[in-house]
Amino acid sequence: MTTSTRVQRVAPPVVFGVVFVALWEAAVRGFDLKPYFLAAPSKIAEQFVKNASRILEAASVSGTNALVGLIVGTIFGIAMSFILSRFGFLNQLITPLAIALNAIPIFVLVAVLNNMYSITSEIPRRFMVTLVVYFIVLVNVAKGLTQVRSTHVEIMRSYAASEIEILRKVRVPNAVPYLFTALKIAAPASVITAFVSEYFGGSQNGLGSRITSNIANSKNAAAWAYVLGACLLGLLFYIISIVLENVASRGGVANNTNNNNKNK
Repeated sequence: MTTSTRVQRVAPPVVFGVVFVALWEAAVRGFDLKPYFLAAPSKIAEQFVKNASRILEAASVSGTNALVGLIVGTIFGIAMSFILSRFGFLNQLITPLAIALNAIPIFVLVAVLNNMYSITSEIPRRFMVTLVVYFIVLVNVAKGLTQVRSTHVEIMRSYAASEIEILRKVRVPNAVPYLFTALKIAAPASVITAFVSEYFGGSQNGLGSRITSNIANSKNAAAWAYVLGACLLGLLFYIISIVLENVASRGGVANNTNNNNKNK
C-alpha cells in the first residue's frame, strides 16, 4: 500500500472527526449549554490532561480485563468451532443454545456474577468479556471452517486425503480471514463489555465505575474525559487486531513465495 493510498484511507475519518468536534464546541458555546447538559470538547480535553494519570490507571484495569477475556474467549471460540465443524449433530445442538445465551443482556449476567464473587473480584467482568468474544469468534470461525468450496474438498478426497489433511489444507486456510474479521469485531467489543460491566458493581477502579462516580458528583466534563479514555482504549485494541492481520497476511504471502520457489 502506497503512502498516498494510506492518506486517502485515513484522511476522511480524521477530517470528519475534526469537523464534528468543531461543531460540538460551537454548539455548546453558541447555545450556552450548561456543563451538566453537555460539556464542551475543550473542557473535556482539559479534564483529560488534568486526570491523565488516573485515566491511565483506570484504563489499565479495564484493558487488562478486556485483554484476558479477549484471549480466553478467542481460544475457546476457536476450539469449539473446530469441534462443531467436525461433528454436525453438535452444531445443531449447541448453536441454538449459544444464540439464546448471547441474547441475555450483559447487565443481567453481571449482576448475578457479582453476587457470586467478592466485591473486589474481577472474575465477573472477565467472564462477561470472555462470553461476548467467545460467541463472536465461534460464529465467524465456524462459518469459515464449514463454508468451503465443495470442489476443493472433492479434489482433496479424490487424492485420498484424510479429514485431517482436508482440515489443514482447505478448511483452516479458508477460516483464517474469518478469524481476523472476528477479532476486529471482538477487540473493541471486549473493551465495551469490560467498560459496561463496571457499571453494575464490583471494585471501583475501572473506567466504567469512574464515569459513574464522576456523574454522581456532577463532574460531567471529567466523566467525558474517562469516556474519551475508553474510546482510545477500544481504538488501541482495534489497531492491534489490524496489525496482527497484516503480519499474518504478510507471513502467508512469504510462505507462498517460498513454496513456489521450492517447486521451481
